[in-house]
Amino acid sequence: MSKSVVSPALARRIALAAQGFGQTPAAAVGTRQLNLAIDRLGIVQIDSVNVFERSHYLPLYARLGAYDRSLLDRLTFARGGRYVEYWAHEAAFLPTESWPLWRWRMHDYRAKWAADETSFSRTNRPMLDWLLDELRSTGPLPASAIEADFMGQEGSNVRRGPWWGWSDVKRGLEVLFRTGEVVSDGRSRFERVYGLPEQVLPAEIASREVSRADAHRELVARAAAAHGIGTASDLADYYRLKAVDVIPALRELEDAGIVQEVEVPGWKRKAFLHTGARLPRRIASDALLSPFDPIVWERARAERMFGFHYRIEIYTPQPKRVFGYYVLPILQDEALVGRIDLKSDRQAGILRVQAAWHEAGQAVDVERLAALLRRTAAWQGLGDVEVTGRGDLAPAVASALRAA
Repeated sequence: MSKSVVSPALARRIALAAQGFGQTPAAAVGTRQLNLAIDRLGIVQIDSVNVFERSHYLPLYARLGAYDRSLLDRLTFARGGRYVEYWAHEAAFLPTESWPLWRWRMHDYRAKWAADETSFSRTNRPMLDWLLDELRSTGPLPASAIEADFMGQEGSNVRRGPWWGWSDVKRGLEVLFRTGEVVSDGRSRFERVYGLPEQVLPAEIASREVSRADAHRELVARAAAAHGIGTASDLADYYRLKAVDVIPALRELEDAGIVQEVEVPGWKRKAFLHTGARLPRRIASDALLSPFDPIVWERARAERMFGFHYRIEIYTPQPKRVFGYYVLPILQDEALVGRIDLKSDRQAGILRVQAAWHEAGQAVDVERLAALLRRTAAWQGLGDVEVTGRGDLAPAVASALRAA
């Protein structure tokens, strides 16, 4: 039986629609719209860089437009709320009900570290047990609230490590977090609060066991729904799964009619289409994408699907940066047409465009981009937008801003 053929242009539209682009924006964005968007994505990646805005706020702004960020804080930072954190892709917010789907990963971490005599888990087990006892007696706490008690414990070594400066308490809590012995109980001033599963999660979720095979089948199905269309490696990357687990899950999902194999001309690997995916004729969108947005976080997929070569340069020394420090891809309709380096200068009340670049072969509607930048400044509580002039798109953006 011949496979259905999906054109590259339709594949782009399917992917964007699956991610929530191209929909008529709501007149006002409240908790309902935020919940629906997060549920559609399945996960929202967390990153601490705040030169423009913390990353987890940006995918929702890209899809929904301006919203009250405190509403998202209440949903994601609240204790015992609808969302919990775990290492799904990277550190991310995910629906609390999906926490049991990660037990296999927790078991993998536990087995890996138990087999390594030099691992932090093996060499610091008494301290890990002390941390569990502390949480058991006090209830959920952030690392900073536990450190003072731990400093008096024999063998403690607070503030060790040249890069992050994490204390042994923080490192220990993160080990327990990955193994599922503790879970997140919201955040306080962006600091993660840790608690025991039975203190934080509903009893049914805390006790539910899901087999590795069942969990992977469900996670691949969710990845397929979130991507709309993608290769096996695309679907694996969404939740950072391994091919050995993804391939059998895909076969089962094919048999169940949830995905179907299709051909996308120009793609070198098999593609899988979610059978419930929308097949839109066009996508209308104006968005600035976080470097950690699902549209671009798998760089090979972004290049294959959009012809967009993207590398984040935060960790690149300044003299070696090509495009800028915190560069956001610019989405207009169905294409990634450029990239822009933004900084929220809150002291001056200005959104600074530190660089703006046109993507080769793409047309940029600079008037639309200027209007989006003004809306973005307003969303950030800033009064003006200023362009420094760096980048081949910067002069046109500056001109459009002056004319607006």
